[in-house]
Amino acid sequence: MVEMNLTEEDKTKLLLIARESVKKAASGSKKRSRDTEGVSGTDITEENLKMEAGAFVSLHKGGKLRGCIGRFEAEGPLYETVETMARAASISDFRFSRVAPDEVEDIDIEISVLSPLKRIQDVSEIEVGRHGLYIIRGSSRGTLLPQVASERGWDRETFLEQTCLKAGLGRNAWMDEETELYTYEAFVFGEK
Repeated sequence: MVEMNLTEEDKTKLLLIARESVKKAASGSKKRSRDTEGVSGTDITEENLKMEAGAFVSLHKGGKLRGCIGRFEAEGPLYETVETMARAASISDFRFSRVAPDEVEDIDIEISVLSPLKRIQDVSEIEVGRHGLYIIRGSSRGTLLPQVASERGWDRETFLEQTCLKAGLGRNAWMDEETELYTYEAFVFGEK
């Protein structure tokens, strides 16, 4: 797991920002949390929340994935990335319908703050449970977070195959020298 200096208070604030973003998205509001009363950019004083880092926000309902979107590179401070990704996971994950207002209270939120991507040349560098995978081949790309492989009990080869399938590639595309493989780590926390 990537080392982060996020305190319990930092994590609580990020989860609150994500929850407010999900509520606003589900209600159809176009305003961002920081544009309204409550949690806002002016309330953020912790340097940890202002650091630039990629993040994914995963939404679960009844223990099942309900939406997950993220970005590897920051386009601003962490709290803004979390806010934007929570909104996107609520209404823009093409695999799921939009989160409805009456669902919001049943949604559990998980945040994964990411380390920078690292290009690898040998699959033996992948540590299942520690690394997430990002695969690129031509215009196809896909990723699976580190916790996915652990939760499903996958070995390295299964993790590689499933990431290829997520990218819309053949199961064994990871073996092709034209396929780019990247690893990253995640600091994961959420509501339970």
